[in-house]
Amino acid sequence: MPRPRARKSSAVDSRDVADRLHSAAIHLLRRLRKQDRATGLSGPRASALSVIVFGGPISLGDLASAEQVRPPTITRLVQGLERQGLVRREQDTHDRRLTRLHATEKGRRVLLEGKDRRIDALNKGVETLSAEELEVLARATAILQRVVQELD
Repeated sequence: MPRPRARKSSAVDSRDVADRLHSAAIHLLRRLRKQDRATGLSGPRASALSVIVFGGPISLGDLASAEQVRPPTITRLVQGLERQGLVRREQDTHDRRLTRLHATEKGRRVLLEGKDRRIDALNKGVETLSAEELEVLARATAILQRVVQELD
């Protein structure tokens, strides 16, 4: 059930907050994306691998849906990931007509090392905050996670 909408006050406009949050998120992701170069993966391949690593075994169709691309596009991405030894295909144990994508140990390692680099880069900014600012950011992060859940 949707939560009641917050009332607009004269001090804070939700649309303005959403606009500034959108801008900050884009700039943050652009800066952190620089860390991804070390993985040797394109942005789309890294994104697809992330879905496979964190989402577990997944069909090509479900991966295409998650990545919001057409099946031929996801097929090309997965073929590249397979050539790099980052994913493997296995027949579904319940429905032999289906194939599921699994991350290899190398794929999992590449992705987790990339995540660690992004977190380390972000932490360089976070660790400059005062204790009070860090507490505010921790609360704001929890709220942001709730907002993201509402988008689904």
